[in-house]
Amino acid sequence: MRGFGLTIEPLGDGAVRVALRGELDLEHAYTFDEEMRRVEDARPPCLVLDLRGLTFLDSSGLGRLLAANGRARRERRRLLLVRGGAAVQRLLAITAVGHYFEIVSEVPAELRAPVGLAGQAH
Repeated sequence: MRGFGLTIEPLGDGAVRVALRGELDLEHAYTFDEEMRRVEDARPPCLVLDLRGLTFLDSSGLGRLLAANGRARRERRRLLLVRGGAAVQRLLAITAVGHYFEIVSEVPAELRAPVGLAGQAH
C-alpha cells in the first residue's frame, strides 16, 4: 500500500486514539505531524498512537513519533504506542529508541471508547 492515512477516535477518560495506516515516511511525516498537533491542541490527557496499520516507517516518520513523544512529556500527557508490525518494530529496535516510548500490544481496556462512538477518518 502506498500512501498514508489516519483515523482519529475518542476514547474513554478524554483520551484520543490516532490509528495510522500505510507508510509513515518522508513524504507523509509532516502531514502526520500537522494532524497530531491538531489533536494535541484539544489537550487530551492521553494519546494512543496505534501503529498496527503501518506497513512502513522510515527515519522521518520515526523523528515525528519522537517529536510527538517529546511534546507529550513537556505537556505531561501520556503517550502510548500500540505495537506495530515487524517492519515498524524492527526500526524501533535497530535505532534503539523503543525505550523512549510506552509501548503496548493493544489499546488498554480502561481507555476503549464506549460503543457507538465513530472515528473521524483523514
